[in-house]
Amino acid sequence: MRNFEIDSSEILKPQDWAFPIPISYGPGRLSEIVKFCESLEIKNPLIVTDRGSKELPFIEKLKRFLIQSNIGSDLFFEISPNPRDDEIANGSSKFRAGKHDSIITIGGGSAMDGGKAICLTANNDIPFWDFEFEQPSPKISKDNPFPKLICIPTTAGTGAETDSTAMVTHLKKRMKFCISHPELKPALALLDPELTLQLPVSLTAWTGADAMTHAIEGYCVSGFNPMCDGAALESLSLISKNLYLAVEEPQNLAARGSMLVASCLGGIAFLKGLGLVHAISHMVGAEYNTHHGLTNAIVLPVVLRFNLPTMEEKVKRMSEAMQFDDHSVESFISNIEKILDRIQIPQSLSEIGVPESCAARIAEKAMQDLAYATNPRLATFEEVHKLVLASIKKAR
Repeated sequence: MRNFEIDSSEILKPQDWAFPIPISYGPGRLSEIVKFCESLEIKNPLIVTDRGSKELPFIEKLKRFLIQSNIGSDLFFEISPNPRDDEIANGSSKFRAGKHDSIITIGGGSAMDGGKAICLTANNDIPFWDFEFEQPSPKISKDNPFPKLICIPTTAGTGAETDSTAMVTHLKKRMKFCISHPELKPALALLDPELTLQLPVSLTAWTGADAMTHAIEGYCVSGFNPMCDGAALESLSLISKNLYLAVEEPQNLAARGSMLVASCLGGIAFLKGLGLVHAISHMVGAEYNTHHGLTNAIVLPVVLRFNLPTMEEKVKRMSEAMQFDDHSVESFISNIEKILDRIQIPQSLSEIGVPESCAARIAEKAMQDLAYATNPRLATFEEVHKLVLASIKKAR
């Protein structure tokens, strides 16, 4: 992968898009939050973020904009890196106690998932796990619709700001499940790359690798979906030109903006589905509370070696999007590994505290994950077990 000079004149301009939901992009656009609230008739939002973000400047900045325009708000920050069902229950209780009318979720993927999950039960008494993705969608009363939701990502990786799903850990089962409802759609995704400028180098790398994983896995899912596939390839193109720049030149606003857009496109790409990287990563995160993007990045090469040998045409198109000279499967995997090396991703899950003794258990749980079902190659328990073991011992 090579660094490219990019035309910053376009990526630094404010942009407004309508697909798949209203998206407002551009440096400094957090300052327009009052205008967006007024257009959505939001008067008393609950701000949802994660524990790691509660003291960061963008929280105070958001609250200040709201206070200056006499918009009341409160802050809920009890969200873990891997959001838990008990935290969601606490957030819903705070929403009702404060008589809030909406949610503004701001932060990384954990905050996005937490905010969306709280929306599901904030205005009703439906048991939370009735919203699990594979269950029939509960009926929502027209008198008590879901709260209006604004998503403001501050990392460029998750892509969770445009969809209706969230990953939540079931504490008793020690597993992650996808929860969702077709009527839960963010009213607005606000993408302000200035909010990512202070992101540490490590998190820039981990979340950037997460975006890359989303685009690759989403594109490799079987089925004809030109909108998701087009988003995936454009995401990979932007990542190939900007990931190194964002990691190595943290104040490069054009690179930060490009990665934020790439992340958003990656989220659109995986509306089609994901694969074994996520199936494994979800269960590792549920048990060991590892960073989701980092876990994905470590597992990615192992799964690519399993999935890609019969996907030459898709590998060719991904290679073209990422400006790789050699379009072979072997070269593509090698190039991905070089990217992970350069941005200093650990070479095994054991380096982040995952023991070999959990491999069989993680494999069994991964096969129950929604992403397992959309992996492009069917995998037996023995094969998944081998993939987990390889990820723990030496992924690349």
